[in-house]
Amino acid sequence: MIDLKGEIAVVTGGASGIGLGVVETLLQCGATVAILDRNRAAMAVAVNSLGPDANIGAFIADVTSHEEVRVAKEEIVAGFGPPTILINNVGWDRPMPFTETDPLYWKRVLDVNLVSTLLVTHQFFGDMINMPGGARIVNVASEAGRVGSYHEALYSSAKGAVIALTKSLAREGARHQVTVNCVCPGVIDTVLMRSIVGSGNDSRERSIPMRRLGRPEDVAPMIVFLASPAAAYITGQVISVSGGMTMVG
Repeated sequence: MIDLKGEIAVVTGGASGIGLGVVETLLQCGATVAILDRNRAAMAVAVNSLGPDANIGAFIADVTSHEEVRVAKEEIVAGFGPPTILINNVGWDRPMPFTETDPLYWKRVLDVNLVSTLLVTHQFFGDMINMPGGARIVNVASEAGRVGSYHEALYSSAKGAVIALTKSLAREGARHQVTVNCVCPGVIDTVLMRSIVGSGNDSRERSIPMRRLGRPEDVAPMIVFLASPAAAYITGQVISVSGGMTMVG
């Protein structure tokens, strides 16, 4: 078991799906976790499921808002101290042909998937590069951002930008012992995924060599590993967690 006792982690979109799986795994490893999510109902369910003894803080914030992110950062630091781990996990999509999209749709997809990562990382990166023991940032992108995806031009563009941001910040952070890595999930069975593509799984499962959809618990261990001391010499890397759906690129 990875030991993260004494570490303070921030997880965006941590109230459900992959984010909640990451929160659970971080807690099992001994970390203190600040959950950022704008969904009050999901947050209430998550906090209840984690239990009264969980070492967590729940912060309601829209991470596409500079002001809400700034306030959340101040509250987290005041309550727990400066975070040593940041997991940028927020994401959203609604697949459609590019010709049917419009600027409002572009803005939403880019705000949720890219701008949120910029805003949150910008708030914490300055503190992290001044930490004597270094820090860890893990960005959750997507296989769509790594290799492209049908009817997901905007989502693929946004997640591709997250991958580029990861590599650039890894170069800036390396001399300060701040590692920045990226995990690219494939098709993961979450409430969000089902709301986007429906509940029929047969065709999607056939496209995956392992013949099943991924689960949050398939992705969370890789994210937490990259956030741990065991990954201290790994930075600027893009890791696919897709059941073999994409093996090159």
